[in-house]
Amino acid sequence: MKIKYFLMAVFLSTVIYAQEIQITGKVTDVNGQELPGVNVIVKGTSNGAVTDFDGFYTLSNISNGAIVTFSYLGFITLEKTVVEDTVLNIVLEESSESLEQVVVIGYGMQKTKNLTGSVSVLDSETIDDLRPIQVEQALQGTVTGVNVDAPSGSPGENLNITIRGISSNGSNQPLVVIDGYYGELNSINPNDVESITILKDSQAAIYGIEGANGVVLVTTKKGRKNKKTSFSYDAYTGFQQTTKKLSLLNATEYGALLNESYAANGQELLFSDLSQLGEGTDWQESVFETAPIISHNMSFSGGSDRITYFVSGSHLEQAGIVTKEISNFKRNTAKIRLGVDLSDKFDFDTTINYFHRKRRNTNNGEDEYGLGTLLFNAINYAPTFTEDQEDVNGFLGNEVINPLSQTRNTYNRYTENGLEGMGRLDYKPVDGLKITTRIGFRTLNADYKTFSPIVDYGAGKVFNTIRSSVTEGRVKSDEYTFELFGTYNKVFAENHDITITTGFSLNESFYSELTATGFDVPNNSWEFADISLADGLNTSKATSKYSLNDKLIGQFARLEYNFDERYLFSALLRRDAASDFITDNRVDYFPSITAGWNVSEEAFWSDTAFVNYFKLRGSYGLLGNRVGGNLYRALLDGEATYVLDGQIVDGVANGRISNRNASWEVAKKIDIGTDVKFLDSKISIIADFFIEDREDLLISDFPVSGITGVGAPGAGAPTVGAGTTRNTGYEFLISYNDKISKDFSFGVSYNVSYIENEVVKITGDNFVEGGVFGVGQLAPSRMEVGKPIGYFYGLQTDGVFQNQAEVDAHPSQLQLGAEASPGDIRYVDTNNDGIIDFDDRTDIGKPQPDLYMGFNLNFKYKQFDFVAYSYANLGQEMVRNYERDQPNVNRLDLYLDRWTGEGTSNTVPRATTGTSTNKLFSDFFVEDASFLRIQNVQLGYSLPENVLESVGINKLRIYVSGNNLYTFTDYNGFDPAATTGDAIGGGIDYGFYPISRQYLLGVNLNF
Repeated sequence: MKIKYFLMAVFLSTVIYAQEIQITGKVTDVNGQELPGVNVIVKGTSNGAVTDFDGFYTLSNISNGAIVTFSYLGFITLEKTVVEDTVLNIVLEESSESLEQVVVIGYGMQKTKNLTGSVSVLDSETIDDLRPIQVEQALQGTVTGVNVDAPSGSPGENLNITIRGISSNGSNQPLVVIDGYYGELNSINPNDVESITILKDSQAAIYGIEGANGVVLVTTKKGRKNKKTSFSYDAYTGFQQTTKKLSLLNATEYGALLNESYAANGQELLFSDLSQLGEGTDWQESVFETAPIISHNMSFSGGSDRITYFVSGSHLEQAGIVTKEISNFKRNTAKIRLGVDLSDKFDFDTTINYFHRKRRNTNNGEDEYGLGTLLFNAINYAPTFTEDQEDVNGFLGNEVINPLSQTRNTYNRYTENGLEGMGRLDYKPVDGLKITTRIGFRTLNADYKTFSPIVDYGAGKVFNTIRSSVTEGRVKSDEYTFELFGTYNKVFAENHDITITTGFSLNESFYSELTATGFDVPNNSWEFADISLADGLNTSKATSKYSLNDKLIGQFARLEYNFDERYLFSALLRRDAASDFITDNRVDYFPSITAGWNVSEEAFWSDTAFVNYFKLRGSYGLLGNRVGGNLYRALLDGEATYVLDGQIVDGVANGRISNRNASWEVAKKIDIGTDVKFLDSKISIIADFFIEDREDLLISDFPVSGITGVGAPGAGAPTVGAGTTRNTGYEFLISYNDKISKDFSFGVSYNVSYIENEVVKITGDNFVEGGVFGVGQLAPSRMEVGKPIGYFYGLQTDGVFQNQAEVDAHPSQLQLGAEASPGDIRYVDTNNDGIIDFDDRTDIGKPQPDLYMGFNLNFKYKQFDFVAYSYANLGQEMVRNYERDQPNVNRLDLYLDRWTGEGTSNTVPRATTGTSTNKLFSDFFVEDASFLRIQNVQLGYSLPENVLESVGINKLRIYVSGNNLYTFTDYNGFDPAATTGDAIGGGIDYGFYPISRQYLLGVNLNF
């Protein structure tokens, strides 16, 4: 009997051994093109292979009946059941619905189908279409809930990104993570970007104290395994023009306006014969120029069965459209990404990016808008002056100067050199477990120089310089991140998929800046503008230094579970400790939970249903915004007088009162969303509803008892976390993509985001003011309970007084500074106290739009391709604040419709040099700034493959493109989208440098 059992065991083992089979084959796409680097894996095991250069693979030791998966980025994953030794050739189809696409979510990845948070993804194809100079520009109008703006169209200017509106009165900028290291988008070449993922809801809680404003995850390009080396060259050149010139008065119109102004005040007329003035000087025409732009990008990539590589370099030169000699930008980048399979258990990946930026601007490094800037002077300088004529007698006041003279006396240079990247080591000790060690770094060295020569613009001008000086500065910034985390994935009982991620992160940053100023530059010349040569003495301190060191330590854990890809769940917790707060307040916890239901995976859902994919999802969590650091420290920047040895001595004392209880902001986020696809996934819909409460907003100058010394010279009230805002909104995206025939494909998408902001709490019913209007006027912006953050607070108008009877019947406006006369603006007595004064100021508009929209179109026909991108902001207002309050400066042509007598105008007040209240901040200066912008239109032609094969070229495409072609708007200023980015004070137009309209001719070459 024992022998019988023994023989049976040998027989069974022989049969089982015989069932271990081998398959071989080739993987191609639907066009027969070989696909190298396809992952071929026995499902549920680590047994796998990768296709070689020609798409071939061999996979051994497969059990009979095993399922083998074939997966490749951008293609639909295919599964095959193996029953015998065979040649298995596979054809993969491109994934139009992208449900199998893998998305980076922070310390991990998920298939789009299994996402439970609100996540938007921008791919490299869209970036290639838009050809942005900076990566951020590609996000505008292409991603729901994201707005991108800038205070200037000047070359090299940094951009502002907000995700789901403005929630904080401090920083609203999102965290940027590039290949795992903390970075900035302006340091990378857009051509190097593979994809951008935006985390908008509580899923960003994995980044804890830095996740409240959203997280931008950038994945850069890398090589692919078993792929021959390929080279790519992309270049374009073109020219730029201003997108708009303001409608200003010409010399004749200006002369008539001034004559009328002087006559109204009983003064002698300035111009006796208006017919002699003509058109005069168009100062905008004098400073705006047609400017060149050129870009070169080169890269090569490839890989073997163990090594992948991607190497690139780029060069960009952009001249400014405002006096290009002093407004220009150059950027060079060099990048390498290397991946190495060190063994079956160890993988190594590294990214290193070098960047060099050099910039000159029109205002010696200061903001290129507002009083004293070049465009401000071009707007206000009189058209009756010639280009070489100075305002020597101060006719235009003491602040407006000849913009061309200003150009000749503007000297500056800003240079940055940076190195950033990461190194990552993955260890897979057992099946399903991966341990990752990652070190990220970013180091920046910058230097700058400005030179102020001796110059005389005219009598009493505040910008006259009687002594030359040169200022030089050095900036060093270093940031390092060390992370260690593990991810374990296991499928139980076929349908229960669990992924656990846990680890910690250590981030440390250093910043230092040293500045020095020297006087009496030899020869009053830029060529001799050097600290070592400027040996003049000065009575005040001519050097300054600033340094900062911050640390952040975080621990995190995340559980992801899905059952049969139907029921999805994720929960995470992050603990952060930040050094820039007092010890007792340094630690906080940020939990988050998300869930989803793939309804279309249920048995009751028919495969032939009109809606072929339907998912519901929701999330809730707490996130932090790292503001308020170091408020617990007291600085010695106050003033005091002491008696020492019987002598009175001036000294220093504590400045602003410290706040030992200061902490960061906390965001509570709720999101409910759905993803729908129908008509064979040709139409996709993504919709979200969200609520965010942002708590512990910092309120400066918080009222405290005077006994604390708050009223001392240089002192001030503390900054306290005492405010709360709420953002409520929805996002909606619909897209249609279809391949109509072999030669024609078509795609169109529309997205809209609605956001409503409200300040719901400020302790003690206080308010916060900000922004500037005119000179010496009250702050025009406020943060106040019941209103949007940063709303405009000013006088409300009710037309123009037509006659003296209307003046007499109206409450007196004397408290505003002058009695009204016919032709003056009539203000509303909003508090009904019978007097018009500054207590009648009220809500007169807001800078944030109600709606962000994007409409994008693309099609391909044979060798031709076409794309068009546009975006719009609706429901926002903007303050016109680029007109100087002086009697003789130039004006917009809207003053041609001014009041000149009863019944002539009920919108624009009279012209006068006398005292009036017409220039006080009111809704007369607030304009509708809604707009629709044609962002990009591009037409390309790719040479046929049969033509290129003979010369060894894979792709040659030529295209023409136009950027920022036209903006539809009723706003009078240069750019309705421009803003300083300030939460309180944004939306006030100080005369922003306009964006440029670009016409480009480019080429894409691959071989």
